[in-house]
Amino acid sequence: MKFPNMVRSRAGRVALATIPVVAASSLLFGGVAQGAVPVSFAVSGSEFQISASQLEGTGFSQYAGVTQDTAGTQHSVAIANIASATLADLCQSVVSDTPLGKVGVLITAGSGGNPASATNLQIGMTGLRGDSSFGNIRIGVDASTVNTAAKGSAGDFAQDADTVSIANLQQNSWSTQASTFTLTGMKLELTDGTKTCF
Repeated sequence: MKFPNMVRSRAGRVALATIPVVAASSLLFGGVAQGAVPVSFAVSGSEFQISASQLEGTGFSQYAGVTQDTAGTQHSVAIANIASATLADLCQSVVSDTPLGKVGVLITAGSGGNPASATNLQIGMTGLRGDSSFGNIRIGVDASTVNTAAKGSAGDFAQDADTVSIANLQQNSWSTQASTFTLTGMKLELTDGTKTCF
């Protein structure tokens, strides 16, 4: 499983209340400047997919941000944090162009009633689909005051919740990171790029 560096929060108010985002995949010790988010690092030039039949989490927040690749191109993302999460039937896939053509990597874990688990999870995503529910959600809070260890910049739009549940999760991401990620029954498969999570 690939755990690139954490994305940084972006100044400017971006209303993402219509996409309550979560995810599978950052150890957050202290912060910099206005947001208590460590300085980001360059992500790869490839987005990847994550899916799960069920995500259950506690300690959730979400706000807008940007991440940057090695070419210096910035990508807008929704940053989601989950303090503790379990993911049933987890799948991650990425497809890359190589001199030999397209090559895919497909990773699966957490099936058979033994879900994968993660702590201090953070993800920079561009899209999420699924059936979601939130416990004690607050929408429209200042990103610098969310109730998670990771926080955004003052003045940015954010939301947080005590609990989050997402069924049939499908997510496109630039980065995922966790302090611990336990992949029960993990299987890694090289493909020709036609086999993805969704």
